[in-house]
Amino acid sequence: MSLAFRIARRELRGGIAGFRVFLLCLMLGVAAIAGVGTVRVAIESGLRDQGAILLGGDAQLEFTYRTATEAERAWMATRATALSEVIEFRSMIVAGTGEGEDRALTQVKAVDGAYPLTGAVQVEPALPLDQALGRQPGGLYGALLDPVLADRLGLAIGDRFRLGRAEFILTGRILREPDSTGTGFALGPRTLLLTEALDGAGLLEPGSLFETEYRLTLPPGTDLDSLQAAAEADFAGAGMRWQDSRRAAPGAERFVDRIGSFLVLVGLAGLAVGGVGISAAVRAWMERKAETIATLKAIGATNALIRNVFLIQLGALTVAGIALGLMLGAGLPWLARGAIAARMPIAVDITIAPAALAEAALYGALVAAIFTLWPLARMAEVRAAALYRDLGPGRRRLPGAGALALIAGLLAALVAAAVWFSGLWALALGTLGGIAAALAILTLAATGLRWLARATAHRARGRPVLRAALAAIGGPRSEAAPVILSLGLGLSVLAAVGQIDAGLRSAIDRDLPQRAPAYFVVDIQPDQISPFLTRLAAMEAVEKVETAPMLRGVVSRINGQDARTVAGEHWVVRGDRGITYAATPPEGTKVVAGSWWPADYTGPAQASMSAEEAGELGLGLGDRITVNVLGRDIEAEITSLREVDFATGGIGFVLTLNPAALAGAPHTHIATIYAPPQAEAAILRDLARDFPNITAIRVRDAIDRVTEALGAIARATALAAGVTLLTGFVVLIGAAAAGERARAWEAALLKVLGASRGRILASFALRAALMGAAAGIVAILFGALAGWAVLVLVMEAEFHFAPVPAIAIVAGGVLATLLAGLVFARRPLATRPAQILRARD
Repeated sequence: MSLAFRIARRELRGGIAGFRVFLLCLMLGVAAIAGVGTVRVAIESGLRDQGAILLGGDAQLEFTYRTATEAERAWMATRATALSEVIEFRSMIVAGTGEGEDRALTQVKAVDGAYPLTGAVQVEPALPLDQALGRQPGGLYGALLDPVLADRLGLAIGDRFRLGRAEFILTGRILREPDSTGTGFALGPRTLLLTEALDGAGLLEPGSLFETEYRLTLPPGTDLDSLQAAAEADFAGAGMRWQDSRRAAPGAERFVDRIGSFLVLVGLAGLAVGGVGISAAVRAWMERKAETIATLKAIGATNALIRNVFLIQLGALTVAGIALGLMLGAGLPWLARGAIAARMPIAVDITIAPAALAEAALYGALVAAIFTLWPLARMAEVRAAALYRDLGPGRRRLPGAGALALIAGLLAALVAAAVWFSGLWALALGTLGGIAAALAILTLAATGLRWLARATAHRARGRPVLRAALAAIGGPRSEAAPVILSLGLGLSVLAAVGQIDAGLRSAIDRDLPQRAPAYFVVDIQPDQISPFLTRLAAMEAVEKVETAPMLRGVVSRINGQDARTVAGEHWVVRGDRGITYAATPPEGTKVVAGSWWPADYTGPAQASMSAEEAGELGLGLGDRITVNVLGRDIEAEITSLREVDFATGGIGFVLTLNPAALAGAPHTHIATIYAPPQAEAAILRDLARDFPNITAIRVRDAIDRVTEALGAIARATALAAGVTLLTGFVVLIGAAAAGERARAWEAALLKVLGASRGRILASFALRAALMGAAAGIVAILFGALAGWAVLVLVMEAEFHFAPVPAIAIVAGGVLATLLAGLVFARRPLATRPAQILRARD
């Protein structure tokens, strides 16, 4: 081994010429993964470190539909040093009067005088919270609005607005709430006011949907595990949900973890592209070292010695590339920490994240090893005589069985690492499978393009430019494989993002008017449902109305076991769910298994469940599910399964119970109103005037919020794909640089035969354009397939091919290869033929 080290050190003294592409590809791939990991760790650390601020206290007990009883408040007060009550619900805010009225959906937070227990609400203009929310001159209470909501309604400081039957004065605009991150997704901007100001507003009637959160500041050293166990035991059956500062914002934490893992996996695509460049750089380097290898073999060097010599050199370069990538991946987020922090709803501290850097380094080492071992093993197997006689590509053969086994083991390690670090085996395997499929398809495309070029080159007689381009593509030193592989994978990711984004927007624009209602109305009191329907029936613009009674309940147990233990993090058991009751199957109900209960059934509780969600939870007919409604546990047997299409935006419930099971429970009704877009404003104005307590959620607004969130994810994915494209462009440059000598020889020959510089340049450009177009076309096909799979199989929407993103992808591929090819065509065109031909001899 000492001899191998001495030879390797001597070889490295010659510099790293030819390895710039190797280092750049490895550096960019590692930097992308390290950068994403660094930001993800910073956000997760911020969520953990600021748990009490994000939650609003050290612990929180939450109830739906009710406030805590005196006994429950006493239980909390004896264990806390401070206690605050917060009530959250949705409502309609009304500005103006008469025909000038304007309405908007808002998420109301009603607080007591102790709020906030931790942190501070930032208000513009700066005011103490008690002064901003207390009674103002004239006797009305003050309120704070989100700036977006205030601007939407044209409200200025001092203006009046209404919530339900109560009137308020706008005293300030909310700049930041300390506990906003932990509240999850909200359909409307925030309104902040005092709980006592709700008296007489008619907003919290029996059955109205609201949540009450009790935040507790605990004595130092409190054992949260013991306190949680005591709370769950003492509040058993009360419908209480526990949360504490250890996981203050589980939804945000889960989102950050999943999107971070996905972006790391997309970063692996960049490393895979870099691997193509690494392999090409190693192969070109090995060809330049062919005489050295032959000489070493001729004087008795074994294959193991030669392999070790080059492994040491490549190992040193790999370490250098990974180190540069880690410095770049950790350094760029640190330099941009101000911009990143400004976009975060919480304070984040960008620092060195050893775990994220170690993950990136491991991925870089595995990819570098996989893509260097293949060309290295192939060269080591060739005899010295063959190396001396033929320095061209025809001498190479497959690596030995040992090398193939080692490469397979490294691939398995890469897959295992991706699954382990992401924690999402399905996402990891799906992403890696997609990358592997894309590489395989691109390899086949490159092979097919070369075959097609060879087969058609002779038909291009009389068109020398085309014939020269086809001959070069189909020739033994063709650049088709590295060009199509490196460029095609990055374009494939972008094509998939483009098709999915275009498909979602198209589905919304095309299907929403036909399938989805205009409004989703909640908090309709039982005594209001009849006049509500009568009022809508009198409106000519209303096309259809659907109604259903609604309660909120927590799925607490499944077949007698804790629901979270059985179902994990499935959305049905996270938080409270909407449930309903019906004596007969509602219109349009499709029961796929079992049967509905009789209309006059009064026996033990029965439930009809959504077939899809039941299948995901492993439930079927005869299984039992327990729902806690207003502190009462209702255990029901699943007697039927039915189809529920939540994608329509209409009324759909996971669980429907027989009416007797919920007899006496206070509840409200919900309704969906179908009407043309031009009539929506008038309908809402008339309804809000007659029924001020109801809340109307405009479906288009809700979908816009979701689309906005999906757009942010698409932009982040496109950014990660951009790194993949940048790596691919580096590989393109490397391939163009490696082929410069061959192009110089080709240009010299063509000049001798009478070709002009213009024709030679046109041939080079056409060659690059054909390869770029091939990469773009394959990317379009792969992107369309990925888009179809996501839209149809995951989102259950229709897929329609989007031509504009597709044309942009092909144009991008052609432009990239043209730029890379033409930059390295200048020297071959400028060199005199005699110089090239003499050197060749």
